[in-house]
Amino acid sequence: MAVTDRHRSRLGFFPTPVAELTRLSSLLQGPRIFMKRDDLSGVGLGGNKVRKLEYLIGDALAAGADIIVTGGAAQSNHCRQTAAAAAMCGLGCHLALGGEAPAAFQGNLLLDRLLGAELHWCGSHRKGEEIPEICDELRKRGRNPYIVPYGGSNPIGAYGFVEAMRELSAQQKDGLPPFTHIVFASSSGGTHAGMLVGSSLFTSGCRLVGISIDKEDLQGDSLERCIIRLAAETAELAGHKKVFSEEELILCADYLGDGYGVVGAPEREALTLIARQEGILLDPVYTGRAMAGLLDMIRKKKMTQKDTVLFWHTGGTPALFAYGNDLFSPPGS
Repeated sequence: MAVTDRHRSRLGFFPTPVAELTRLSSLLQGPRIFMKRDDLSGVGLGGNKVRKLEYLIGDALAAGADIIVTGGAAQSNHCRQTAAAAAMCGLGCHLALGGEAPAAFQGNLLLDRLLGAELHWCGSHRKGEEIPEICDELRKRGRNPYIVPYGGSNPIGAYGFVEAMRELSAQQKDGLPPFTHIVFASSSGGTHAGMLVGSSLFTSGCRLVGISIDKEDLQGDSLERCIIRLAAETAELAGHKKVFSEEELILCADYLGDGYGVVGAPEREALTLIARQEGILLDPVYTGRAMAGLLDMIRKKKMTQKDTVLFWHTGGTPALFAYGNDLFSPPGS
């Protein structure tokens, strides 16, 4: 099987821009810092999942699907972007969401409903565990569902980030400096795996630093092993003979705080600092935590003025509108 543009649905506004964060760099007296703005990718208020969905939706259309099914947390950025992509392509969308139906729909949930997605509330299951049952019911109704995995993280989805690294390489040829580090949020593994493959093809020599967002393992396996396995499968899909090892993988689990989606002091500082220094909005779950990790690493001199760092903004800004109390009324205040 090979991924080609023939199986790609052109959804996003690419290439996304890269901005230099000069005020932040000056404040920290550390490395030059740049930001890849996938929050401006253009589908359903943007985000990195659009890169994966271009290939996943393309595969769904090629398979004759008429409905997309995926899952995530209640404020899932992936689910919101999937609902938007499905709407763009005339497909139905069902979302298996963790938690219970809220009294008021805010943030990504508001957009899910506006985009026409049908929501299934799954209690403690927030990683699509109930998708098979939803698909069985849809098939009984004569529908042809296509499953987009949690986070869009399978080889087809991860291939979107192989192409993202090709895009970044082209931008560097047009004038961006070489980067010593690329820092990003790593959760379901697809972005990280695709970057590993893409880096080996297009931007070798740069250290990929994933900031782990979630304490939970994936399907009973460690995130590290899942990323390495997925990278190998994605490389094969790309026709690239490359074996990856866990020694090549940089996945930092030092910033997990109190768990997935729990905003603590580091996230609050990162969100407010970037907003007030650069006028850029991060999200409370992924980019807020990843930026908190980057700030800490710079302050601990793990990255210095000799380095040039790219922070990959993976989007998620709509979730801010569901986290107002967590950001400005912290516990104990």
